[in-house]
Amino acid sequence: MSIQQTAEKAKAASKLMAAVDTNTKNDALGKIAEALEANTDAITAANKEDLERAEKGNLARALLKRLKFDGDKIAGVCRGLRSLAALEDPVGKTLASTELDSGLELYKVACPLGVVGVIFESRPDALVQISSLCLKSGNGVLLKGGSEAAKTNRILADIISRVSVEAGLPDGWIGLLETREDVSAMLGLDNCVDLIVPRGSNEFVQFIMNNTNIPVLGHADGICHVYVDRQADLDMAAEITADSKCQYPAVCNAMETLLVHTDIAEQFLPAAKKALDEYGCRLKGCEKTQKIIECEPADEDDWQTEYLDYELSIKAVSRMEDAIEHINKYGSGHTDAIVSSDEAAARKFLSLVDSADVFWNASTRFSDGFRYGLGAEVGISTNKIHARGPVGLEGLLIYKWLLLGNGQTAGEYASGQRQFTHKTLGKDCPL
Repeated sequence: MSIQQTAEKAKAASKLMAAVDTNTKNDALGKIAEALEANTDAITAANKEDLERAEKGNLARALLKRLKFDGDKIAGVCRGLRSLAALEDPVGKTLASTELDSGLELYKVACPLGVVGVIFESRPDALVQISSLCLKSGNGVLLKGGSEAAKTNRILADIISRVSVEAGLPDGWIGLLETREDVSAMLGLDNCVDLIVPRGSNEFVQFIMNNTNIPVLGHADGICHVYVDRQADLDMAAEITADSKCQYPAVCNAMETLLVHTDIAEQFLPAAKKALDEYGCRLKGCEKTQKIIECEPADEDDWQTEYLDYELSIKAVSRMEDAIEHINKYGSGHTDAIVSSDEAAARKFLSLVDSADVFWNASTRFSDGFRYGLGAEVGISTNKIHARGPVGLEGLLIYKWLLLGNGQTAGEYASGQRQFTHKTLGKDCPL
């Protein structure tokens, strides 16, 4: 089947998906979880082949960690599927209601986008998360994962497609793309695909944007920061620093640059280094940092690098405003945090840092759809239109206006025979 045919099939299925009832969708999610558990051996065997091929191709350590899909990760995605099934169905939710006149009522109601094309990295768990979110939100989906995970993605997509159709979903709602040529073909299908979500480098996202007429929800680099303020609890700061960088460094919400106020740098940096050394983290620092702890020199490129590994750049700043300026200049608008006991400083930081996710006294690793209670995510958006931050169920919805009348005509209002009331109703659409 060609990509054109796959997309057309997904488009037709998406029309039916929009009307699938909540119980059917939740039942499908539960049965997918059961099927993944039952096929754990086959899935891990396929993943082992992918891993062996990737190792022979000298894939980076951080990417190998993402690629691995063992029993623990399968159990994790199954928990996520069941958690998603337990969430309220957002499709059909009334967002606003207005009486235009007696007997003429307008409702703003949430509905699916249609067909979502998602291009993601070599993370098999992402395929399960993305497809399940599209299922729950009533969308069709076209998936293109990294080629390193080809066999794992194929078996996962086959299981999800087969089981969901058996559970009552329309055939073709999920389609798998496997080559770069498939992606190029999809970019031209603006008659079938309603949104593209590219996950990857900023250059990759820009390439997608420049080569399609389809709306793009951009997930750029994850150059995240933690700023340790002059009034920070230093023990707390050390824990947040280690967690933000090292809890899982191969993901986009891991910290890449640590900013430290000079007033506490001599106290804090040795403690931070001790915590980071436990993970074997390679440190690079500005001149002030190098005078306090042993580290390599950092240069201009380091401030704008997403390491995705046990590697961190450190800069000492004399004012919080300098930290904010640094973040807004070098950051990717993803996730940035301040550690401080000064509420006024925290409020200013949260207001002035121009990122999708800005935290106070918390690890950057909390920037995640599952942790936000969104039912996982298709990606983290740094856009300022439609959806921003972790894109979960609500980010895969748009809305339609439903007008319920009783024979009214516009001419009656144009002539002055009738007048608009424009009263807020505050009630759900009755249909």
